[in-house]
Amino acid sequence: MPLQYPFPEVPAPGTTIEVAPGIHWLSMPLPFALDHINLWLAEEEDGWTVIDTGIGNPETRALWEKILGSKQVKRVIVTHYHPDHAGNAAWLCQRYGVELWMTQGEYLTAHAVRTSSAGYTTDAVLSVFRKNGLDPQRASGMGGRGNRYAALVPEFPLSYRRIIEGDEITIGSHKWRAIIGHGHAPEHLSLYSNSLNTLIAGDMLLSTISTNVSVWSIDPEGDPLRLFLDSIARYRELPADMLVLPSHGKPFRGAHDRVAQLEQHHQDRFRDVEKSLKENPKSAAELLSVLFRRPLDAHQTFFAMGEAIAHLHYLHYAGRAKRAQGEDGIMRYATSSQ
Repeated sequence: MPLQYPFPEVPAPGTTIEVAPGIHWLSMPLPFALDHINLWLAEEEDGWTVIDTGIGNPETRALWEKILGSKQVKRVIVTHYHPDHAGNAAWLCQRYGVELWMTQGEYLTAHAVRTSSAGYTTDAVLSVFRKNGLDPQRASGMGGRGNRYAALVPEFPLSYRRIIEGDEITIGSHKWRAIIGHGHAPEHLSLYSNSLNTLIAGDMLLSTISTNVSVWSIDPEGDPLRLFLDSIARYRELPADMLVLPSHGKPFRGAHDRVAQLEQHHQDRFRDVEKSLKENPKSAAELLSVLFRRPLDAHQTFFAMGEAIAHLHYLHYAGRAKRAQGEDGIMRYATSSQ
């Protein structure tokens, strides 16, 4: 079925919209080009389950206080470790004396990134980017950022309730099945309720944009785009007319069509890259203008480099491109026929 948007208006800050029985949509501001995130409240018999939390700053916490008022929070579920999802997890858990629920990969990654351990540093990422052709001038513009994650996630719970693939979580009178996806984050959690015909999709299935899928320093030889495409294909196992609740954009129906659109989007980008590689071998940095046909600032270039490497790794591991590291230390790719 074609995409349908049953809720045309985004909830105003500090308000909610009920999008399914007992499921409420709220929106929190973000200090990025992507300027808001969708969060969810699910009714319990004597309170609420919070699903994703917004960034950990005073503005977002004031909005939480306005929305929750005297209501009780029973637990906090976080779909993945990114700061717009995890930033207030500790604050909410401490304030209401409740547990954090999430997957192990996301929980441990949040702690590693907060403390810049296990290779999660800007310098480590820039080392991978330089190997993939990022010039010193642009690289220097991305350095010295400090730990931006720790600023947006000022604290994080020291214990959690683990969710694994296939778990059934009862929220109120409804059961939600855990679906774990990969590529955008290590063990991204989505939740599907058969009785409500509703999917809380997080960042895995967005309505109008493609989520960031990047190669990072912790897994510099990874193939996250294959993992992402494999993960979203699984949503075809769910009803085509289910209500999808994404973290960005508006709730929609037509999940199967949206999966096909995202698959086509990446196939188009693969063809663009292969066409460019036929001219002469190129690094990921030299392909930024092919994949992103707009000017990129330093923040955007940081994420664009990760995505460009991901596209090249996909083609390489699929046997559609070969690669070689030059005497200058830069990895360049060519079509397999060259």
